[in-house]
Amino acid sequence: MPRRPDSGAGARRGSAKRASESSLYGTGEILMAAQSRIFLIDASVYVFRAYHSMLPDMRDRDGNPAHAVFGFARFLGDLIERVRPAYMAVAFDERRTGSYRNRIYPPYKANRERAPADLVLQLGHCRELCRCLGLAAFVDPEYEADDIIGTLAHLMRGQGVRSAFITRDKDLAQLVRDGDLFWDFGARGQFGYHDIERHFGVRPERFADYLALTGDEVDNIPGVPGIGHRTAASLMKAFDSLDEMYADLSRVAGLKLRGAGSLGVRLSAHRDSVFLARQLTRIACDLRLGVAAGGLRRRPPDLPALSTLYDRLGFGPFLRRQGERLAQLPAG
Repeated sequence: MPRRPDSGAGARRGSAKRASESSLYGTGEILMAAQSRIFLIDASVYVFRAYHSMLPDMRDRDGNPAHAVFGFARFLGDLIERVRPAYMAVAFDERRTGSYRNRIYPPYKANRERAPADLVLQLGHCRELCRCLGLAAFVDPEYEADDIIGTLAHLMRGQGVRSAFITRDKDLAQLVRDGDLFWDFGARGQFGYHDIERHFGVRPERFADYLALTGDEVDNIPGVPGIGHRTAASLMKAFDSLDEMYADLSRVAGLKLRGAGSLGVRLSAHRDSVFLARQLTRIACDLRLGVAAGGLRRRPPDLPALSTLYDRLGFGPFLRRQGERLAQLPAG
């Protein structure tokens, strides 16, 4: 018999974890801030986390795995109950290859394995889940979730609304501005603007340039040979941007860095690849998503649609009760 997705020790462990998390943050502060922020969720992080951490014997009525959807639904419900946001949006990735970045650099993310068919199916259910929960959900065949999140943050910043980036993807750190939050929900802390520099050694505005120097193995982006995180961070403290650095490479030799005398030569030799890498690491913030600020307000869940979805997925009472609680919360 397939394991019930909302019963047994797993559910008890989840309850204990949520109880312990409540002591790590000032809940009152979060609730106050939630009314003046948009919570932008990097869906892939949390769908993949559920896919790899939960038992795969949870099945929908057609016999397909449904464990990632269950974990994602619990994550979304817990987050909404916790922060009660006025604005919330969820960004999905359409595919790992085929984006505009692959046209610029075909090996981009070519080191990653193709997503399993059952995960692709569950990602579709997760998008449907967002709609049932009253959340704006976005996906784009050309751009990545990071670009969607960057565009929405830029849109809302123009309306005076700060952002909370719900992710563990370091690439999104470049979007953080004063008053914003970078938060891997369920982890031990939140990063504000100044925390990014303390943690990574570089200011958010220079993060894309920093990654262009170091490269990013996860995304298959090459960096400058011999330049690690510490050297790249030091360069980004000495210069305002890659453009300024390359306009005056002679200054590099005078920096207090190991191998500074030859560093300028290496940077010069890899100039073209560095600027190519920056096209890959820089998040686009100007997509045409066809949405205004009002379309990002959190709406009450559509309980009949949610119940129908949960029936198809074979989910029991735990998530249904949570959906009913969400319906009692004030809408955005």
